[in-house]
Amino acid sequence: MSTQTQTWTFKGSEGDFELKDPHLTSYLYFPLVNEAGMMSSITPSLHGDIKSGHNTFLSEPVSAESLHNSRAARNFWVHNQEFGPWSCTGNSAVQHASRLDKETEGGDKVTLEAGLLWHKVIRNNTRIGLRAETVSFVPAGADRVELMKVTLTNTGNRKLTLTPTAAVPLYARSADDLRDHRHVTSLLHRIYTSAGGIEVQPSLSFDERGHRVNKTAYSVLGSEGDGGKPAGFFPIAERFIGEGGNYDWPEAIVRNDVPHSGPGEALEGFEAVGAIRFAEAVLQPGESKSYIVAMAITDDRMDEDRLWKTYMSEASFDHLLGACKAYWREKADAVQFHSANKEFDLWMKWVTLQPILRRLCGNSFMPHHDYGRGGRGWRDLWQDCLALMIMEPEEVRQLLSDNFAGVRIDGSNATIIGRLPGEFVADRNNIPRVWMDHGAWPFLTVLLYLNQSGDLNFLLQEQTYFRDAFVNRCRERDDSWTPESGNLLRTTNGEIYRGTILEHMLLQHLTPFYLVGEHNHMRLEGADWNDGLDMAADRGESVAFTAFYAGNLRDLASVLRKLERRTGTAAAKLAEEMLVLLDSLGEPADYDSVSAKHELLNRYFERIAGGVSGRKTAISLVSLAEDLERKASWIENHIRTSEWVTSESGSSWFNGYYNNDGERVEGDHPEGVRMTLTGQVFPIMSGVAAEEQIPSVIQAVDRHLLDEEIGYRLNSRFGGIQQNLGRAFGFAFGHKENGAMFSHMTVMYANALYKRGFVKEGKAVLDSIYSLCADFPKSRIYPGIPEYINEQGRGMYHYLTGSASWLLLTELMEVYGVKGDLGDLLLQPKLSGEQFDEAGKAAVVTQFAGRRLRVVYINEERKEYGDRQAGSCLLNGKPARVEPAAGGCLLSRALIKSLPEEGVHELCLKLI
Repeated sequence: MSTQTQTWTFKGSEGDFELKDPHLTSYLYFPLVNEAGMMSSITPSLHGDIKSGHNTFLSEPVSAESLHNSRAARNFWVHNQEFGPWSCTGNSAVQHASRLDKETEGGDKVTLEAGLLWHKVIRNNTRIGLRAETVSFVPAGADRVELMKVTLTNTGNRKLTLTPTAAVPLYARSADDLRDHRHVTSLLHRIYTSAGGIEVQPSLSFDERGHRVNKTAYSVLGSEGDGGKPAGFFPIAERFIGEGGNYDWPEAIVRNDVPHSGPGEALEGFEAVGAIRFAEAVLQPGESKSYIVAMAITDDRMDEDRLWKTYMSEASFDHLLGACKAYWREKADAVQFHSANKEFDLWMKWVTLQPILRRLCGNSFMPHHDYGRGGRGWRDLWQDCLALMIMEPEEVRQLLSDNFAGVRIDGSNATIIGRLPGEFVADRNNIPRVWMDHGAWPFLTVLLYLNQSGDLNFLLQEQTYFRDAFVNRCRERDDSWTPESGNLLRTTNGEIYRGTILEHMLLQHLTPFYLVGEHNHMRLEGADWNDGLDMAADRGESVAFTAFYAGNLRDLASVLRKLERRTGTAAAKLAEEMLVLLDSLGEPADYDSVSAKHELLNRYFERIAGGVSGRKTAISLVSLAEDLERKASWIENHIRTSEWVTSESGSSWFNGYYNNDGERVEGDHPEGVRMTLTGQVFPIMSGVAAEEQIPSVIQAVDRHLLDEEIGYRLNSRFGGIQQNLGRAFGFAFGHKENGAMFSHMTVMYANALYKRGFVKEGKAVLDSIYSLCADFPKSRIYPGIPEYINEQGRGMYHYLTGSASWLLLTELMEVYGVKGDLGDLLLQPKLSGEQFDEAGKAAVVTQFAGRRLRVVYINEERKEYGDRQAGSCLLNGKPARVEPAAGGCLLSRALIKSLPEEGVHELCLKLI
């Protein structure tokens, strides 16, 4: 139970923060990771797991609900003859009992300090007169190692004699073994003690991959700050905790036993613990002593000499900590915001870091791991690239190209994604799924890439197609396919078929255009972005994402026209089978007829049955653009006229869905108004919503979805389980996909409003997200954006969320208006007057065309968006050649590329 005044506060200018009494808040965890694959989570009491993958956990896997599990706690004990055992991390039975009564004698006072990406807990015990500072981080090098330094300081007025012991339980196997074969797999353990620590190398890998000889080893090493070796070890868990004991009150600590083992021992067949005893230490008043603990995962038996020299001294620790801070500071500094709200600017540093955390950890390797076994989904591949184009742009082109290898020739895509870039795997469980929105995201990401780079030739690059047993958008099986056939589409004569990136994107949009339900909107199929809408595969329709596809079709047509004008490319070569989908080039289809659309799509599926011919036809880019525009216009008119609903209360908005009974989902209902935020976001963002419809949508959203306590809900209360729509409505209302403030969609709502010029309304949405997240007494999360805010206002699924990418892009490209226009730089700020500081300035540092830029806007009168226009523009203090643009200006890519690669170049745009 914590006080209402408890909150974190930023310290300095790098995003470091401090939190008093962090141990009084449940579910708090912090990420410690590196590019080598080490992934750790850590709580204020140093609970949390350490792993490099689903099958390689050094410590016991935890979920948010088992963060208190003492088997998943890093611990460091000291024993004093007068006071007995005391845990430097707070993990003792006595400290647990007194944690809510910190002011009484014997209670610990605790402060957390953290930064990018390091973690410090300071624990004071006035009764003993002892302070412990525990610093944890994962070095930014090539090793999978987590380091911990514990510094003990005598804060009393008499000397203390202490016996220190580090204790880290060693799970040392796959997460699959947590329940299945937990004891059996302990029999595989081979435990070794050395001069510096304890190592476990199981004899076999005993998991779903089969019983194979295991090479991976898991180690805990300990040293004194000056590099001194341990005094002995307690490697066997059951002997360390004792009969009737546990990790919160282990017998070896309570009795201050002599070590059970020395160096050079080999043990087997037991649960292990990295319990390391150090020599007795005497601390005079004011004196300190430090200890280093390293937790390592290695591909084979550890090279102890190398690890010891690299990590096991206080000097090495401090040097590596500085390097770690510098590494992550450079990552976070890829985008730096400067506004009147300094707290928000610092908060955005953590948001900026989150897309990198998701690239490294996927969706599954923090305590909220409800998304499975460690892999990333199709959407993740594309949406993570959005932020990476800003944060780490060097390899994005290849990543995008690799990802297209997952597209099937029927416009659907693989859902099992391999570990390597561009690796896609046939569904092992024969459970085909098609999320109808999957085809929309790749083009959105490619469009951003084209605008940032101007690389229109990327559209003409060729890539393979994915092939497995599922055909016709996974509605049927091709029994002629076998795993031995491989996962590459081949022509009828056995050659690997390749098509342009453009061809891939066309198929992703054309096949769902024809696969419509009875109301002539694209079928919902397995689900759309909202995975919880997964029970309407027969008659369900997603109006929301039909609108998204319409916007993509129009934008793709525009890109094709620019490709023709800028490069002189007159035509694109496409597989001859897909010409039937481009009906405007021959006999135009009747788009009002559902049956006509189905008949045309079935003709295409018949043509690609068993493979493709490999023959291609050159299609005029202009004709192709006209076909796409015709389809986009039809969708726009159809949604505007058929899906605009008005409730009895007078509110009007877009219906976003039809359920599996073919019923319209949104509107008046006996149990109350039903409305989804998703159904409003994509019509606005895509341009489907007419200008005059948007104010009505905003009013309806504010009336039916905006909650003063938790912000913009994903949907209103539907009143019970919706078995004709999806599992989401089995969740309690206000949680996850059923009425929570789902950050991803809320950010996209803000993005859509900004894009359409509704800046005041968009800012209100973004402000609501920030205020919810930064309100620690309610949100109970560290700085950053979570996946959602639940009914109680608590932030859930922190760090690993696509919301961060969208928020970063929205702030940079819509709020600050720094974005590409087919390779040129467009400055189009939509900052409100209050976002400019006292001097009337707002600025952002970012990268464009391989150059670091500091874009400064000067708005001395702090005029609002719409009441100002662009004035003079200076580049490094000199007038810049610019072209006027609405609310800003355009600078050529050639001008930016002419700047030196080194340093930060300042662009200053005056707003008048």
